[in-house]
Amino acid sequence: MSFLNTLIDAVRDEDSRERLHERVDIIQHKIKFMDRVSVVFLDTDNHVSYNLTALLGEAGGSLQDDPMNARVVIYAEQGYPMLQLMGIVPALMKEEWPAVEFSRVYLWDDNAALAETAEQAVTAMEDLAEMLYPGYFVFGNEGQTWISFKTK
Repeated sequence: MSFLNTLIDAVRDEDSRERLHERVDIIQHKIKFMDRVSVVFLDTDNHVSYNLTALLGEAGGSLQDDPMNARVVIYAEQGYPMLQLMGIVPALMKEEWPAVEFSRVYLWDDNAALAETAEQAVTAMEDLAEMLYPGYFVFGNEGQTWISFKTK
């Protein structure tokens, strides 16, 4: 059983628990027919973050340790909201990264990337699904909890 199911199963309200499971099932049903997306999470020092590895796996991603091997780069760091990241990230990106070349760089709000409660974890999974599979998932969080950072 995944950590996500464990979190959801701990929710006391049966209706809430059922809704959370349904939200996860929608994503997992679609992604089982898709290729995994290679992703690297970076902080404001361009260090790889491994904090969201399990959640990334649930959302169809495969964590990489080098931006040169990732189709998607996601900048997220506690204490750095999206607007602050917007001022920092341009100097951190490298033109040779495939994610930069194909405009697949995302900024994720520091609080949105938290996955401490079942609701937060499911919402974070939805955010990841939107970033990894644009056009296949639309949960309406773009611009609120994450943004696509246009590199060109």
